[in-house]
Amino acid sequence: MGDTSGQNGALRAHVVTLGTAGGPRWWSRGVRSERCGIGTAIVVEDGFYLVDCGHGVGRRIHEAGLEFKDLRGIFITHLHSDHTIDLASLALFGLYEMGSRLKDPVPIIGPGDRGMLPPLSPRATVMPAYIAPESPTPGTKETFATLMKAFATDLNDRIIDSLRPSPHDLFVASDIKIPDGIGYHPNDNPTPAMEPFVIHQDSRVTVSAILVEHPPVAPAFAFRFDSAEGSVTISGDTAPNQNTAVLAAGTGLLLHEAIDFDYIDGLYARKDDATSIAARDHHYKSHTSAADAARIATKAGAQRLALHHLVPGTASPLVWQDARMNFSGEFFLPDDLDIIPFGNQE
Repeated sequence: MGDTSGQNGALRAHVVTLGTAGGPRWWSRGVRSERCGIGTAIVVEDGFYLVDCGHGVGRRIHEAGLEFKDLRGIFITHLHSDHTIDLASLALFGLYEMGSRLKDPVPIIGPGDRGMLPPLSPRATVMPAYIAPESPTPGTKETFATLMKAFATDLNDRIIDSLRPSPHDLFVASDIKIPDGIGYHPNDNPTPAMEPFVIHQDSRVTVSAILVEHPPVAPAFAFRFDSAEGSVTISGDTAPNQNTAVLAAGTGLLLHEAIDFDYIDGLYARKDDATSIAARDHHYKSHTSAADAARIATKAGAQRLALHHLVPGTASPLVWQDARMNFSGEFFLPDDLDIIPFGNQE
């Protein structure tokens, strides 16, 4: 695990890999967990931005020495649970650390309502009963409101008895609007070829997004943060696709997801039930090998490549060496709490 002591001030533009494991799993059983769920802090000047809210992200923010009052925005690549599971805890526990933000609430920016259910798996024989038919595909804004409503007993106790602020006064959630005219359709064309578009801008950064390929999720985004010091691009969860390379063109650092397909093959070997087959199908159509992540970084002309959202989260570092062999730039395989620069190289 990287040593963060004394380094945050020395690097004006860097990321802290708060959590580097992917998937809705805890991974370790009976041993101390080394990798928390996916979450990345982009540190620029006196503030930081959070991309994704995987399991343990709040604890990791504290361990990184970052101050919640300096949080300038939360960006969600897509609405799978391993990227959103701790969004509620950030808002709930943030009541105790973010009182100074009452007049400067933190934006939460992520995908909008999908608008329709995904296609039924070809492995299915009947349509399963699904959750919340009255609103089965909520976007970021509705998801945040629903999470806060679920904790109304706790929140109202603290608001009324302890005079704590409401999370709705500290955070403002909104949905990313996909540009018109690009041919996007959540089922028929979820990843059309397109140009990046700006979703947030302040005095420190400009944040751009592009659609990536993570079926059945739609929309799913990659994000790029451009600052005066340099740029960092985060792939989100995606299969190899042209849009990621377009967004990452010339970036100082590309953080790309990676999966070990040998692990997936072993996990579902000799399993012929529909659930196992459908799960294997998902991984192959929705994720990227280490070698392919390196090829995308090379195509984009990225200065640095780091792998995160590692599946499995317990794999040996040797599993990911295909990336090093296929990328000529500076390569990182970070642990949680490692610091990686993204400033422009001389």
